[in-house]
Amino acid sequence: MRTAAARVRSSLLPIVQCAVGAGVAWFIAHNIVGHPQPFFAPMAAMISIGVSFGAKLRRAVELIVGVAVGIGIGDLFVSRVGTGVWQISILVIFAMCTAVFLDGGPVITMQAASSAVLVATLIPPESGASHLRIIDALVGGMVGIVVVAAIPLHPVRRARQQAADILGVMGKSLTDCADGLLEHDAGKIKTALEAVRGTQSGLDTLRSTLEGGREISRISPLYWNSRARLERLREVADPLDNAIRNTRVLLRRALSLVRDDEILDPRLTLEVERLGEAVDMVRQMVLADPGDQPDAAAATRVLRTVAKGATKDLVDGAGISAHVVFAQIRSVVVDLMQVCGMRRLSSIALLPPTVANPYVTPID
Repeated sequence: MRTAAARVRSSLLPIVQCAVGAGVAWFIAHNIVGHPQPFFAPMAAMISIGVSFGAKLRRAVELIVGVAVGIGIGDLFVSRVGTGVWQISILVIFAMCTAVFLDGGPVITMQAASSAVLVATLIPPESGASHLRIIDALVGGMVGIVVVAAIPLHPVRRARQQAADILGVMGKSLTDCADGLLEHDAGKIKTALEAVRGTQSGLDTLRSTLEGGREISRISPLYWNSRARLERLREVADPLDNAIRNTRVLLRRALSLVRDDEILDPRLTLEVERLGEAVDMVRQMVLADPGDQPDAAAATRVLRTVAKGATKDLVDGAGISAHVVFAQIRSVVVDLMQVCGMRRLSSIALLPPTVANPYVTPID
């Protein structure tokens, strides 16, 4: 119940946006445009707004284009061959193929198909009402954009929290991995690995949120001043993704290390634990407001401490899995320094020299 309630709370503002957009779209289409039954105007507004936090502007444009394509093809097709079982099937094929050819987005494709079917079944060309659906789509789509601009979601806060949640899972997994190495507990490391692998959907959501926030910062005057912070968060997405991927490799090789009973320097286990603590510092930095602590400089100092400890003597005489864990610690440190705003080459330069390749990024 707590999880369900949290989902409702997190989606409450988009729900309010949809409700306001639906009412305003109906009013405009019915009272101003003069459409007696503008059923699609509120639907178009809700679809263009949605309850997700992705690209709303693109969704609105796709919706309008999809409706226009579907109605145009439907009018032309039905006026030539009529309606029926095989006609509707072929009509859907034509409408969807045309939409995919034009763009390929899911909204434009499904709207083209549904509009074409509507023309073939409920609103035949001779009724003279099919063009009103295009007007409804235009009204609803534009209302959706205006509502998003007038009642906007904060373009930075949600993305910041999502990035922090991902870092939270990553930091705990590294700490649990250190415990697993110390206790020679493969099960604990495996659980940590599964937790990090589960962050991929969070990364995808983060990218979608950042794209939606970018649109909000463009169309809403309330958040024009958030553009710089949003762009900074957008720059964080790729190194954060890399850090998660490298952490997965580290955990997988740590699991192999324990299962194969490889020799392990206790200092390497301590480095994994310290890396987990540094990740938590980066998480706090991401959540901190501008001017608050810890800032990027504080997080970078902690990461530099971890980097200084990642020296080649930690894996003298060790097996291949220990060498990979060592290399991945260094890789994750470089990724996290980029999350803190450092350039990649500058981050690599802070690592202690080693005979082995100092910076590897195996594919997970």
